[in-house]
Amino acid sequence: MLKIKNLKKGEHLEMAVRRHWIIFVMLGAIFVTGVIISIILFVILWVTFLSMMLNITFWLFFLLVLYIKWLNHELDLYIITNNRIIWVEQKSFLDRKVSETNLWQVQEVNSSTKWVFSNLLNYGTLFIQTAWSQQNLKMDFAPDSMQEARKILNIVDDYRDKQNAMMGKTQDPSDDIHN
Repeated sequence: MLKIKNLKKGEHLEMAVRRHWIIFVMLGAIFVTGVIISIILFVILWVTFLSMMLNITFWLFFLLVLYIKWLNHELDLYIITNNRIIWVEQKSFLDRKVSETNLWQVQEVNSSTKWVFSNLLNYGTLFIQTAWSQQNLKMDFAPDSMQEARKILNIVDDYRDKQNAMMGKTQDPSDDIHN
């Protein structure tokens, strides 16, 4: 279970969304490609000191790049509490961006799936549009993106219902526009 520090008083974790396991398969394919390149280098240059040093240097850089790619995907996370959404995005190595929005500011939650693999393996892109003027939250390779979008919308609706009840309203604030 995910443990979160710095929650506000009365706030609790509703759900967390991480990337789909297909990321590990993609990284595994990159690793296999590296093994093939290493074998080709070894066969072409035979077993010499130069080929061994070239292979070791290749693997040092290759594993570092692979680790950074894995880290960039592994640390991306949506944290949805009963009051807010926190989006932790690892942009690149040692470059993390944390965005936070109140549930009241969520305007729309969408998901999309493209191509055969995303439909067969049940992953997609999860979009959360907020009242911010320039930034929206987007997670590629979200597991079961359509179901996760529904869950997030249910959490947002529950939050708004509680806020309306506390303010003494019985209807949705958007209904005031139509009346």
